[in-house]
Amino acid sequence: MISIKLNGIHIVSIDSGSNNPTYAISFSPEKNETLVVSETSFLIDAINVGHESSTSRMTEFILSTRLSSSLISYFIIISTSDSLKINLANSEIDELLIERCIFDNSSATIEEYVPLPVMMSIAWRALSFIPLRAVDSESAHSIAMSALSNFGERPSGQFLLNRLYRAPELPVEVFGKLFHHPLGLAAGFDKGAEALLAWSAMGFSWCEYGGITRFPQDGNPKPRMFRANKHKALVNRMGFNNPGASEVCERLSSRKISGNWPKFPIAANIGRSKKVKNEHAADDYYATMDLLWDHADIFVLNISSPNTPGLRDLQGEAHLSTILDACNSLREKKEEQKPILLKLSPDTNDDLIKEIVRTSVDRKIDGFVAINTTVKRPKPLSTQSRRAFANDGGLSGRPLQKRSSEVIGLVYRETGGELPIVGVGGIDSVESAWDAIISGASLIQIYSSLVFNGPSTVKAIVKGLKKKIRDSEFSGIMEAVGTKYI
Repeated sequence: MISIKLNGIHIVSIDSGSNNPTYAISFSPEKNETLVVSETSFLIDAINVGHESSTSRMTEFILSTRLSSSLISYFIIISTSDSLKINLANSEIDELLIERCIFDNSSATIEEYVPLPVMMSIAWRALSFIPLRAVDSESAHSIAMSALSNFGERPSGQFLLNRLYRAPELPVEVFGKLFHHPLGLAAGFDKGAEALLAWSAMGFSWCEYGGITRFPQDGNPKPRMFRANKHKALVNRMGFNNPGASEVCERLSSRKISGNWPKFPIAANIGRSKKVKNEHAADDYYATMDLLWDHADIFVLNISSPNTPGLRDLQGEAHLSTILDACNSLREKKEEQKPILLKLSPDTNDDLIKEIVRTSVDRKIDGFVAINTTVKRPKPLSTQSRRAFANDGGLSGRPLQKRSSEVIGLVYRETGGELPIVGVGGIDSVESAWDAIISGASLIQIYSSLVFNGPSTVKAIVKGLKKKIRDSEFSGIMEAVGTKYI
């Protein structure tokens, strides 16, 4: 541990041996003093925004900018009516990075002041809104992923995230695998499978990386991601931007060799490469799945994204049958029964969804993911929403709740509850998660609610579901699945 003092600012290195040093700071600012820290991992997920007391007021503004491929600078401007002692981290304990802010000329150890998830949720929202007003949504997402793939992948980061966000146990067995609870991370957040350990530390019981295509893709032109805060919704037209299956395969092989493979189920979302025509889609899905076979426990076939031209045409019986037959032939060749799921579109009418389900069941599908993003738009509630909704692309978030439950229920009834369903789309609370489960979902996923509510939402939802199970006198999650239709 290295400790230095510069201009009255106490800086302590608590992880100087890695390629991404971590620093904790403690300082007493004068009025309008500005501190600049340039380290990837500093203050990613633990800053308290806004403090008032009878004698002073402190306001903190954070601006994050990418200065290079591996460097993020955080400019923290602190104005106080008098001099306050502020501890942003505890330099006494190596394993922990950030401590909650302590005010009024006091100091404390981690043991005396344990960060609370609700405070961290406030911190996440601060990082989601205050700095990101200055950058577009995709840049903000890139900054978050850079932080999680560095800080969240290191033992000190995982220790802190796990201490803050560890969710209670609510075990469920699906696809022959045991999940600590039903809630996982949806595809699209960790496109390149860069932060798998971080998701586990943040309380998720499983995650889905991707979408991954056979060939590397830049995706659609920018800007291509937009927020509608009033609706708790996102609009994106990303277009399967990803490094390609070969690079992801190499990345995940290295992860396994180094012993950094997560101890929870991993799903891979795969899509058709943009340059591949639909008549060759089956070969494309086959090749991608073949490359990723050893690096996922579950495969999700994405034929329902609205952001790749012609992709949804693959929902037709002829194309779908060919794709499923190709994937099944690979599975037979591998002689390993890994589950293959199909992700459904919310914009497909109910009769066609039933046809897709029947075709898929005939072709030995193992389950369904309901649902993908929608091209439909709710009535805008603000100027920001109106601007976001004016863009092409798929909408995710709260407006999808109703349709998600409808499609989950439709598939559950069509299959007689025989095949597992992953519910996703608009899940952002205990009630919406519970509705997905009683509609027929054995597992659930979130994406937009992580963006808008922060990582504490995982623990909150699982804790609430556990109470629902207890209050309903069910023995577990599986007993509650589909009970809306009993």
